[in-house]
Amino acid sequence: MQLKIMPKKTPLSAGRVPLILFLCQMISALEVPLDLVQPPTITQQSPKDYIIDPRENIVIQCEAKGKPPPSFSWTRNGTHFDIDKDPLVTMKSDSGTLIINIMSEGKAETYEGIYQCTARNERGAAISNNIVIRPSRSPLWTKEKLEPIILQNGQSLVLPCRPPIGLPPPIIFWMDNSFQRLPQSERVSQGLNGDLYFSNVLPEDTREDYICYARFNHTQTIQQKQPISVKVLSVDELNETIAANLSDTEFYGAKSNRERPPTFLTPEGNASNKEELRGNILSLECIAEGLPTPIIYWIKEDGTLPINRTFYRNFQKTLQIIQVSETDSGNYQCIAKNALGAIHHTISVTVKAAPYWIMEPQNLVLSPGDDGTLICRANGNPKPRISWLSNGVPIEIAPDDPSRKIDGDTVIFTNVQERSSAVYQCNASNEYGYLLANAFVNVLAEPPRILTSANTLYQVIANRPALLDCAFFGSPLPTIEWFKGDKGSALRDDIYILHENGTLEIPVAQKESTGTYTCVARNKLGMAKNEVNLEIKDPTRIIKQPEYAIVQRGSTVSFECKVKHDHTLIPTVTWLKENRELPTDERFTVDKDHLVVADVNDDDGGTYTCVANTTLDSVSASAVLSVVDVPNPPFDLELTDQLDKSVQLSWTPGDDNNSPITKFIIEYEDAMHEAGLWHHQTEVPGTQTTAQLKLSPYVNYSFRVMAENSLGRSSPSEASEQYLTKAAEPDKNPTTVEGLGSEPDNLVITWKPLSGFESNGPGLQYKVSWRQKDGDDEWTSVVVANVSKYIVSGTPTFVPYLIKVQALNDVGFAPEPAVVMGHSGEDLPMVAPGNVHVTVVNSTLAEVHWDPVPLKSIRGHLQGYRIYYWKAQSSSQRNRRHIEKKILTFQGSKTHGMLPGLEPFSHYTLNVRVVNGKGEGPASPDRGFHTPEGVPSAPSTLKIVNPTLDSLTLEWDPPSHPNGILTEYTLKYQPINSTHELGPLVDLKIPANKTRWTLKNLNFSTRYKFYFYAQTSAGSGSQITEEAVTTVDEGKMAMASRQVDIATQGWFIGLMCAVALLILILLIVCFIRRNKGGKYPVKEKEDAHADPEIQPMKEDDGTFGEYSDAEDHKPLKKGSRTPSDRTVKKEDSDDSLVDYGEGVNGQFNEDGSFIGQYSGKKEKEPAEGNESSEAPSPVNAMNSFV
Repeated sequence: MQLKIMPKKTPLSAGRVPLILFLCQMISALEVPLDLVQPPTITQQSPKDYIIDPRENIVIQCEAKGKPPPSFSWTRNGTHFDIDKDPLVTMKSDSGTLIINIMSEGKAETYEGIYQCTARNERGAAISNNIVIRPSRSPLWTKEKLEPIILQNGQSLVLPCRPPIGLPPPIIFWMDNSFQRLPQSERVSQGLNGDLYFSNVLPEDTREDYICYARFNHTQTIQQKQPISVKVLSVDELNETIAANLSDTEFYGAKSNRERPPTFLTPEGNASNKEELRGNILSLECIAEGLPTPIIYWIKEDGTLPINRTFYRNFQKTLQIIQVSETDSGNYQCIAKNALGAIHHTISVTVKAAPYWIMEPQNLVLSPGDDGTLICRANGNPKPRISWLSNGVPIEIAPDDPSRKIDGDTVIFTNVQERSSAVYQCNASNEYGYLLANAFVNVLAEPPRILTSANTLYQVIANRPALLDCAFFGSPLPTIEWFKGDKGSALRDDIYILHENGTLEIPVAQKESTGTYTCVARNKLGMAKNEVNLEIKDPTRIIKQPEYAIVQRGSTVSFECKVKHDHTLIPTVTWLKENRELPTDERFTVDKDHLVVADVNDDDGGTYTCVANTTLDSVSASAVLSVVDVPNPPFDLELTDQLDKSVQLSWTPGDDNNSPITKFIIEYEDAMHEAGLWHHQTEVPGTQTTAQLKLSPYVNYSFRVMAENSLGRSSPSEASEQYLTKAAEPDKNPTTVEGLGSEPDNLVITWKPLSGFESNGPGLQYKVSWRQKDGDDEWTSVVVANVSKYIVSGTPTFVPYLIKVQALNDVGFAPEPAVVMGHSGEDLPMVAPGNVHVTVVNSTLAEVHWDPVPLKSIRGHLQGYRIYYWKAQSSSQRNRRHIEKKILTFQGSKTHGMLPGLEPFSHYTLNVRVVNGKGEGPASPDRGFHTPEGVPSAPSTLKIVNPTLDSLTLEWDPPSHPNGILTEYTLKYQPINSTHELGPLVDLKIPANKTRWTLKNLNFSTRYKFYFYAQTSAGSGSQITEEAVTTVDEGKMAMASRQVDIATQGWFIGLMCAVALLILILLIVCFIRRNKGGKYPVKEKEDAHADPEIQPMKEDDGTFGEYSDAEDHKPLKKGSRTPSDRTVKKEDSDDSLVDYGEGVNGQFNEDGSFIGQYSGKKEKEPAEGNESSEAPSPVNAMNSFV
């Protein structure tokens, strides 16, 4: 039966047809097992054009396979080559490869020729290509005498190479005696033929060692031509040479050294032809001469040059197109152009083709009675001729086979039998070459066999294709069927694809695809099957990819790469830089998940890739590292357009280090006046590389440039060349001109001098001019140099002057200066303020008035008025040498002021003086005044001594500042019970001459709080507070103990325990409420300790004690001094010296008003009531109760 060709892929139909592969014809991928009978197949042979090294043995390869193993024979130049007759020729055993031993004797040229190998067994004969053997050649240059070449500057020149013909052709290059390659350019270049072309020569082309070298790669030898001497004459040398009687014909060429349009040195004429074979490299060349040097351009007429296959070589003088095809045929035009004209040359290109395969014949395996075909199709230009051979014999003279029929490029077989087995050769040839292919027809009857190993394990990543192999053989060709599982039915799902070689493809493998698969092959002679196993693995994934990083040079960068993978697979993580291994540098460290690059430099920038590999898959992720830094400094500073007051500066930017330059900063140095000191000149945007700079006269400028980007500023560039501008008259005058006298009879004129940069020329001086403002005098002038002040002597005191200072130098004067006003020197005022009188405002504040002093008598700038005042000393203080005087200054023309901070009930004296820039004038007559009484300060101390059961004694010291005459003391006191509640307040008046007082008829064991203050006619002073406790009555306690001890009775003990427990619980509740912000702890305590004068008075439950002189030297613990029943009175006046004048103690505004508010220090008024620091506790309360 005839076998049919199976499609490349057979997807399972949606109709659930069993997956059966109907293969009706074998293809080339189907190999016949070597244990089966088969014709020979050539597996290896030497190339068609085989150039050998004559210094080594010749090895001509021919390997083949077949069953039975084939035998080999050779032909040479079309006749049988009997290797047994040549002792130098041997054939490798079980091979057709020839080894010709020419190293011991013999010559390679003896064995030149065309060799062909034949491999033969009982089923047929296969033949090799015709192998042309040629030994390589590297001949020497023929000896020749080379005359020196002398030519005129600007002429064209061609130095011929003309290398010896070698096999293969040599590689040509030009060098000098030192084996240094000669430099080439658009002007000087080497042609495809090896010649050296000069479009025009220059004097520097003169040399005696132009040497052409030929390198023969096959034999690794280099041959050299004799050196060529070239001398290029300049105009002067040319005149000297002509004078030496050289004729013009002795010069190389005849062209002038003048500028000229281009002409072609190669190729010649306006048009030429070029033929190239398909698949080769098409090289077109145009080299032109001319002055100036021409530029070469290329175009294709009626077409465009192929973008990806076109390359320009040799400074665009050579056009190359790779992989040339028939479509590249056409006309190509090269154009040579310079400033004087243009020429063109057209090259007509024809692409020919040696034969190439369209359909190469494939081996046929047929069963007896089958039909088949061998097809041989080739193309070329010209179209190749097809011829057939059978077992190496032309088909026309081969033994006849009734099953075979030839139809041009096809051999048709019908009802083949075993005797039809043979090897057929197809030869396709034209004038440019040939193709030879062997294809056998093997007639076999074989049951199916599966060639894939049994129980092969396939491991595939999930969601990827799975390919399960089932290589098979059989004749007739078997059908293939796949099953899954031990008892599974044939696969009937369209998710599977069957390939013609038996492979089962699962396009998207899933976890459920895991299992055992069975491949079954059947033909009419039998059946074979094979099991394979499939495992699906989780894919490897990069769950944390490296990220793009921008880092500054010298810092450290880290890339992270975390990998997740199937637990049965072991990944290896590799880091690459630009798809290559990381540099072997200790700065690169790799751990489990990170790549760290320390001390990053510019070379570290690029793409870093993390590659995670397992045995089944590979994933990668990349990140780019950009290394940034401040820019490199600019360079190549150049000054152009140099004018008197401007110059253009240009520069070349340095590398921006991957951060764009935002601006350039230009600085200048004045080497004449301030050498080494750089000043800011201007700034320009980062896109600008030139700047027009404004200059000043008579400055020796140097410039430097710095570049700035987002990371900072570059180092300065090298300094530019120096540029000295011409001198000119000053364009500005000194500033800060002032006129002030240092003495009553002079005028000191000062100014800020011009810098050397501002002088604009040599000989800088200043013209100083002055005259009285209100007089008719002319200007008086003087010219000075190297100073910044001038003193005018003999001036009247404090007279206004007009002043001007003008700059000048050797070139001329600056513009007319501005006029300023100054004054001659001041003297002390001559008159004191008059009509001084004082108004006392209160006990601490007085107001002073005076009449102003006439302006003429001030003799200077009025600064203000100054008041000196002091307190009259007591008799005890009069022995002191120094009287403390206080000073207040009032700015400007004020005629009154306030004296704050005075002490009440005191006598003060003051005087007033006028003040100018020189100092104070005479004092006015002294004026005295008294301050009224004020409220006293608190008593200096308060102590409680001699506590008894019912009395307490108070001792105190009078107020340190009575501020008047004390009239009496006031004492107020009240008891405090165990719950810190205040009892009724008792008010007691005590004579002012007392410093001790005893209170009697007090309650025993009771705490009292005392409020004590002094009074004058002005009112009550600040109070002082104290607390004390009376002692315990021990007699009553002893009497109670002699009575019947009820506490020993059981019922009383039980009752007391119950009461105590209940009280303890209540106290605990109160304590918790107090800590949580209940009513009592803050609010009730404040209510209990309120001002005693506003508490409702209770009936007195005791009598006032009488005065006693008894002393007690055991005072109780002092209570805190707190205010009691009134608003706290200030110890001193609200006025403060600090808040008034600006002298020692205060500051006034211009109008004499205070800045701030005077306030004396006073006792802070705490909350009244119990001042104990102990918090109430259940234990204390229980002790008080019991």
